[in-house]
Amino acid sequence: MSLKLYRPTPDGLEPGQPEPRDWRLRLRSRRWRPAELANPEAQVTSPLMGALFFLGLAGLTFVILLLGYGTGFWG
Repeated sequence: MSLKLYRPTPDGLEPGQPEPRDWRLRLRSRRWRPAELANPEAQVTSPLMGALFFLGLAGLTFVILLLGYGTGFWG
């Protein structure tokens, strides 16, 4: 028997329904959904340009590694 399930009354303990609490509510934070901030200096970058930039950076890194190991610089 748990006091959480039985409410005290003047006549004794009365069985009652436990409050349905969603444990997920305790995990939610206001920080997960921040308010949008106005930044007039920011320039929007398209997702395609961002992907191309990182693919180019990866390709450049690969070429530098190939040249470095191929010439014996790191070997």
